[in-house]
Amino acid sequence: MTTAPPAQASIDVSGLLPPEPMEQVLEALAALPAGHTLHVLIDREPFPLYRILDRHGYRHRCAPREDYRFDLLIRQGPCSDL
Repeated sequence: MTTAPPAQASIDVSGLLPPEPMEQVLEALAALPAGHTLHVLIDREPFPLYRILDRHGYRHRCAPREDYRFDLLIRQGPCSDL
């Protein structure tokens, strides 16, 4: 029997000026049900956000895309869950 992957919510904050992307990510995380992953499409790597995520027990993985944007996955718990 296979386990279903965790549910995922997605937001696109590309094209927004700071601090709007961070604000939208934090609002989305506040509404995210436990065990879910947030996928963020963003046009710059959000280095200031990483400290906030780490401080609040979130794990993150960021990967560049061919279109010069980034896919950011955020979830509470161990990094292996991403």
